[in-house]
Amino acid sequence: MQKKLHIKIGDTVKAITGESKGQEGKVLGIDREKLRATVEGLNMIKKHVKPSANNPQGSIEELEGTIHISNLMLVVNGEATRTGKRADDKGKLTTDLVSQYLTAIGNFDLLTAEQEVELAQKN
Repeated sequence: MQKKLHIKIGDTVKAITGESKGQEGKVLGIDREKLRATVEGLNMIKKHVKPSANNPQGSIEELEGTIHISNLMLVVNGEATRTGKRADDKGKLTTDLVSQYLTAIGNFDLLTAEQEVELAQKN
């Protein structure tokens, strides 16, 4: 069974660490075995291409490298947002934005079990 990730192909994400810290881009691909993602414009690497019949001169191409998914944060409405997994009433895991709970309750860390159930029923 594959592990559920907090990002999907096509999502806009922001790098929170590394050389590309603070940059945003669209997820182009995900390697689920290595837990790495290719993001448009992030972690650019240079690849030396050997001369061939199609390209007799050879070249140095700049491509997107992969970045570990723990270093990426989902961007929603223009700002990076923490996400969490919650089970809905049918038991299926869904991705929720932690900021919704912070604004609804005031402090996510002080949420009791009863408040959590009450908030889930409201949403």
